[in-house]
Amino acid sequence: MKPEYTFTRFEQACEKYPDNTAVIFLGDKFTYRNLKNKVYRFATGLSGLGVKKGDRVLLYLSNSIQMIIAYLAVQKIGAVVVLVSPIYTSHELEYMIKDSQARIVICHDTNYGYVSETVAATGLKHIIYTNLLDLISFPKRVIAGLFDKTPHGRVKGGIETIPFRNLLKSDPNPPQVEIDPIKDLSYILYTGGTTGFPKGVAGNHWGHTSYVNDITDVVFSGHLKFGTDVYIAINPLFHIMALGLLMAVGLNCGNATVLMPVPQVDAILSAIERYRVRWMLGVPALYRMILENDRQDTYDLSSLLYCYCGGDVLPREVLHRWKERVGWPIYQVYGSTEAGHVCYSRLEDGEPDPMSIGKPLPSRRVKIVNPDTLETVQVGEVGELLVTSDHSMKEYLNKPEETERSFVSIDGEVYYRTGDYVTSLSNGLIVYVERSADILKQPRS
Repeated sequence: MKPEYTFTRFEQACEKYPDNTAVIFLGDKFTYRNLKNKVYRFATGLSGLGVKKGDRVLLYLSNSIQMIIAYLAVQKIGAVVVLVSPIYTSHELEYMIKDSQARIVICHDTNYGYVSETVAATGLKHIIYTNLLDLISFPKRVIAGLFDKTPHGRVKGGIETIPFRNLLKSDPNPPQVEIDPIKDLSYILYTGGTTGFPKGVAGNHWGHTSYVNDITDVVFSGHLKFGTDVYIAINPLFHIMALGLLMAVGLNCGNATVLMPVPQVDAILSAIERYRVRWMLGVPALYRMILENDRQDTYDLSSLLYCYCGGDVLPREVLHRWKERVGWPIYQVYGSTEAGHVCYSRLEDGEPDPMSIGKPLPSRRVKIVNPDTLETVQVGEVGELLVTSDHSMKEYLNKPEETERSFVSIDGEVYYRTGDYVTSLSNGLIVYVERSADILKQPRS
């Protein structure tokens, strides 16, 4: 398979489906033509601020149309997007700005204060800020204001502070940049670990697009409808799991993505019913919240066919109750920030066992080994799951000691040690057993 630039299939979708809805956010619809125009203008605006290929741009945003525009615009000009959770305070944020060497932060006005507190220590050049409702239609903004439903943050003026909307006034012809999908970085994501601060994981374009293409072209082949499907994005897009599905099911395929700013259950169920959503990704807690909602029986969820779950073990009782409610099972996805998406339940295999994390994607290779000797265990025996792929990055940013603990060379290949104990079945399925007892990790993202 030829290495692809992260942006390639999105641009192809824009050309093929220009008038299709790309994103539905707070009820407003953005077509592929409109989204591409905004992405290109924002990319030109970033370039005008001096952002060049390889420069780091930190996104400190919740799920929003601005998040998608900024992410794609950074990719368009060959810069490196640094995705961080908007719940971090200035303490963690300062560390990640320094560690990633970001010089521009894009944030909501509600967390602008945290960013401004880091300027003196980090040497930030620009803060680009936006209100959550900035790109929503004027009538909706007025109504939200009348009912005091618009979150606002205080923004101090200054030469380094720029409104997000100003960059959207730029020329829609960004500079052409030559991208090497293997050598050039696409993103830096931060993951928790045994240290006091998150670890930076850098990914190149091909490492990312390889598993996105696996999902689209292999795992969902024959089930995903190009140009007519609907996906609901609930999980935060600064996680590798949510970001990958957004591209694999939505933006790379000409499909509509219903983007939820917060995981509010009634809003989610209403959106599924209104837009006839077929594809969904969640975590076990979300599926449980939906099932325990007093009003969930009043919503029509009959359009839902393909529901995936990741991030933690799915309780059997949740799986069974969901099957009774919706009529279809919950399938499994497994991955990590370090390795990307790794395993998926295969739709052709029928109803999955919630303890099975599925089968490895074609671009990912796995070993199940004795954690002490690193020798491969027999089928049916329990061991630690190791993962590698041809072009994924195999180190933590600026952390050689953490890299040495978490990555190991076997037969000339470098594998990531997940710290998860699994076993394999004769049919190729991998079954989760438990997390390593001596490694504290946040839930897989």
